[in-house]
Amino acid sequence: MAKAHRGKGIRELVSRGRGECPVCKRSNVKILYEQEAEEGKIKVCKTCRAAIKHGKKKAS
Repeated sequence: MAKAHRGKGIRELVSRGRGECPVCKRSNVKILYEQEAEEGKIKVCKTCRAAIKHGKKKAS
């Protein structure tokens, strides 16, 4: 199985999809997952998406 095209979709994003997560405030993590919040949709990191899904954190 070829691995040449893995991650190709995030190369076009600003900073290759990396930034500061608005929920956990960690910096330089991949911000790729959309999540519903009070003000609309926000993008969060993978661990915060799972924590919000399981009710351990709230999307702010």
